[in-house]
Amino acid sequence: MTLTEVADQVRKRERSPVELTEECLRRIEQLNPVLNAFTTVTADSALAEARQAEQEIQSGSYRGPLHGIPIALKDLIDTAGVRTTAASALFANRIPSQDAEIVRRLKGAGAVLLGKNNLHEFAYGGSSLISHFGPMRNPWNPEYVTGGSSGGSAAAVAAELCFASIGTDTAGSIREPAAYCGVVGIKATYGLVSTEGVIPLSLSLDHVGPLTRSVADAAVALQAISNTSSNYLAALERDPSTLRVSVPRGFFYQDLDPEISAAVDAALAAVAEMTAAVTEVSLEVNTDRTLQLAESYTYHQRWIEESPNSYHPETLRRIRAGAKVTNEEFEQAKRELSVQREQIKKIFQRVDVLVTPTVPVAAPRIADLEQHPYRLRPTELVILRNTRPFNVWGLPAISVPCGFTKNGMPIGLQIAAAPGREDLVLTLAHAYEQATDWHKKKPELLNRGPTSKG
Repeated sequence: MTLTEVADQVRKRERSPVELTEECLRRIEQLNPVLNAFTTVTADSALAEARQAEQEIQSGSYRGPLHGIPIALKDLIDTAGVRTTAASALFANRIPSQDAEIVRRLKGAGAVLLGKNNLHEFAYGGSSLISHFGPMRNPWNPEYVTGGSSGGSAAAVAAELCFASIGTDTAGSIREPAAYCGVVGIKATYGLVSTEGVIPLSLSLDHVGPLTRSVADAAVALQAISNTSSNYLAALERDPSTLRVSVPRGFFYQDLDPEISAAVDAALAAVAEMTAAVTEVSLEVNTDRTLQLAESYTYHQRWIEESPNSYHPETLRRIRAGAKVTNEEFEQAKRELSVQREQIKKIFQRVDVLVTPTVPVAAPRIADLEQHPYRLRPTELVILRNTRPFNVWGLPAISVPCGFTKNGMPIGLQIAAAPGREDLVLTLAHAYEQATDWHKKKPELLNRGPTSKG
């Protein structure tokens, strides 16, 4: 069941938070050896939180749709007393003394925290192959990547190890693995969700957001962690027929995998039937990465000088690439970012939402990238091509399932809107989801239980 479906049962006292938590823990025990989606499982504290939630609900103190619901956190979100590693040997034994702001919000909403999800080391990659705890594997086929960097989060949600997971997104790290794992992933407008207590990759581009099994679930989770009083669930009830949709073909539709192109074209046809108009627009996309390089290097500089061997060699190489950025180049990049974020607002005077493929290429096989490691970073840059611009612009964007390749791997559709218009993103995403059956399909792995690692 989806989060919203089971939350309704919990509210009515038809399902027990303890029962739900025990079920998730059993599934983690069965499937995590295959998927490697969790780095830490907090079984004891999760069961204690579930018992507390159950007592509160039975006594009439219901806090809302996350109350008593088992969820997980990407392992670079600080949790007091529970290790937060960023999937790196450097932080393998790091135990924060305080919760991140979003963790405080989730606890306030009564969520049950199952543990921490694996990720690409320090979130610096789009494959989730590089981790101190080993690579993550896709529930649809463990021979394929999950995408990243929130690969463990996407895999855990797709395999029903939890009802939602909170991930991070600097260049697409929520939406891209959501697309590859056949789930929903949303990042809100830059700054709408606090990054306090989240290990950074690039402070100017970092976003935090949920991965879920439905758009409604994403709305519920986003509501709990965002710095706004907006009612995101209300957006799901709106009629999308007045929405003006635009397709930025010039950049986002170049060199698409033919199967992805066909799936997205079919999705656009469905969108056209439910909205006011679908037009095309030309967008100027700046692919400069100076800011991310510089900010990542600044955060890690002390540790890469003191403990370089604690990083995976490829992560170390990526971080060190930022050492060449001068102060003048950094300041110029900051100014350019502000200009770009102002300029993109103009397009929304003529359109309401933008629609693109989430990822331009199908999920690659793990063995192909491991056997040819020189392909890893170029492949990741292609994988993140369509998602990264929305981090630069700071726009709300979501990925929803829109099809499958002939190999049975999921395909994602990306929907974005103007700053602060998460409601429009959710309205169209929900309408499309309800008009199609892609979100109802489940990995075969869920039917056959544990298997070998592909």
